[in-house]
Amino acid sequence: MQIDPTTPVLIGVGQFSEKFDDPAYRAMSAVELAAEAARRAFDDAGVSPAELAGAVVVGVRQFEASHAKAVAPLGRSDNYPRSVADRLAMEPTHAVYDVVGGDGPQRLVAEFGDQIASGTLDSVLLVGSEAMSTARHFAGRADAPDHGEERGGQLEDRGYGLDDMMSLSGIRHGLIGPPSQYALLEHARRAHLGLSREAYAKAMGELFAPFTEVAAANQHSAAPTRRSAAELVEITEKNRLVADPYPRYLVARDQVNQGAAVLMTSVARARELGVDPQRWVFLHGHAKASAAPMLERESLGSSAAAGAALRGALDSAGASIGDIDFLDIYSCFPVAVFAACDALGLDAGDPRGLTLTGGLPYFGGAGNNYSMHAIAEVVERLRARPGTLGLVAANGGIISKYAVGVYSTTPRAWQRAPQVGDEPRVAAVDEFAGGATIETFTVVPFGGNNLGILVCRNDSGERCYAHASASDAVLADLLATGEPIGRRVQVQTADGRNVAELG
Repeated sequence: MQIDPTTPVLIGVGQFSEKFDDPAYRAMSAVELAAEAARRAFDDAGVSPAELAGAVVVGVRQFEASHAKAVAPLGRSDNYPRSVADRLAMEPTHAVYDVVGGDGPQRLVAEFGDQIASGTLDSVLLVGSEAMSTARHFAGRADAPDHGEERGGQLEDRGYGLDDMMSLSGIRHGLIGPPSQYALLEHARRAHLGLSREAYAKAMGELFAPFTEVAAANQHSAAPTRRSAAELVEITEKNRLVADPYPRYLVARDQVNQGAAVLMTSVARARELGVDPQRWVFLHGHAKASAAPMLERESLGSSAAAGAALRGALDSAGASIGDIDFLDIYSCFPVAVFAACDALGLDAGDPRGLTLTGGLPYFGGAGNNYSMHAIAEVVERLRARPGTLGLVAANGGIISKYAVGVYSTTPRAWQRAPQVGDEPRVAAVDEFAGGATIETFTVVPFGGNNLGILVCRNDSGERCYAHASASDAVLADLLATGEPIGRRVQVQTADGRNVAELG
């Protein structure tokens, strides 16, 4: 096949991690972890950083720089991409710091692949890392390392990009982290399937138990421990409830020290560098989609955005899900995996497996950069079995932004991303007073008490968030062990918050 010289190709991938019990543990900063992963990507490609010294360097944003009030206990670089480049003796022509979102790594491969295909540039280093475990360990200690850097220099800082991932109404009602928000989606899916809480817990455990097997065999896993389905969902002192229905073992693990990098060039540049064509990996198809804000989604128990991006990428690649040999589906919480499976008609117990890393709760949720690790893993699998296909599904926010890529060693012309349609929307209100029906819920341990958070829908079809009234013991019991979904409540508004009692 004649390959257009501007066709983008992945020529190198690298991963690096360190743990407290590693003999060579160095308390590395996020910059240092990223630089080590990038060195491995260059080594993987068989080229030196000096040969691509002027390449564009794109950094995935760390959690400790992901919102205006984020704190970096040990300090951070003011120009992460250029700090990484300094460690490699590179002087990028352009440095980019991306927005928040786990879709980032896959979206960036597609975005900069487009630029390579158009001839705008010929090489890019995509890199990300997290040193959250080290930061938490040393925070406030006299022997803490200093990870602060005043690098300066050109930087295209794209900001936080949180507008489509959070709402003031959600924050006012206690939805300040992913677990409680995903829990709302999880219970909505359970109710749609008509499953009891016990039956659904069993399904979540059975979904993630195979992930722990993969993580246990991965040298970069933050929690490489095999666990049974029953162990994953049993509430214990160690496996405490985070947000009903999630115990800790079902929640993405943010305590990691991990970095990953992808090196991508044009075919022409790869040839100039002498990179072995047997190691090239092509992006056969890709797509991305955005979801409506949570309260406005037509279905809370499924994801139109995930379905649109998955189908769009497969169509772009000229493939079906049955053609895919390797899968990594973003797995911050069970519903994120279930939603992708539901959209594709894919069995959750598919013998191909649904993760290449071990998943975010066990391999580790390396901030916004998790899927860079997934891409590195799929590249290695494809090289070992030339001609096969691998799919990476990357999720940002509360299944708010979704990006999918289909990869192979087989050459294929660059495909532009297909247009995907918008989902229908439901009306949402910040405040409401009157009768409504509970659509979904979660219970979050909060200040020694349990906070019940509801999504209610009034008789006009509008949705709103609400707290369960602290004085309604019957509702509290339903939230703890019963089935509140479908029950009628009376909602009142006070101090900007909606409060619900059983009607």
